[in-house]
Amino acid sequence: MANVRLSPGDTAPDFTLTDADGKKHKLKDYRGRTVILYAYPAAMTPGCTKQACDFRDNFARLTDAGYVVLGLSPDSEAKLAKFRDRDNVPFPLLSDPDKTVLTAYGAFGEKQMYGKTVTGVIRSTFVIDPQGKLTKAMYGVKATGHVERLLRDLEV
Repeated sequence: MANVRLSPGDTAPDFTLTDADGKKHKLKDYRGRTVILYAYPAAMTPGCTKQACDFRDNFARLTDAGYVVLGLSPDSEAKLAKFRDRDNVPFPLLSDPDKTVLTAYGAFGEKQMYGKTVTGVIRSTFVIDPQGKLTKAMYGVKATGHVERLLRDLEV
């Protein structure tokens, strides 16, 4: 099964998802702001923790530059709340248990893991402009060093 891949210029697929507290977040509610939506496989795992902490540690730089940061995974609200509280994550972590939004963004499907083809969440980052168009769609990003690269790319 080929994964859908989004590209800069595409309209970002709309969504309504709940965060760790069960609060609904709709992409259209963020119109007028630039959103960084990053998809990660599983809360509380080493790579995903490293990535979330990198976003956390650079959160002030990103928000000062006008960015909204949203994390996206198939984890339950309860697991996301535990992750947020354990690692002091200051931005919403969105729950997509049926992987509909992850699939719409091309962030769920076949990937290589330890030399095998598996189906799962593809670590990805999307930058969505104030009109809801993608300016970046990065797939298969590394947990370590990715946020630093993103900051350079965004000139933050």
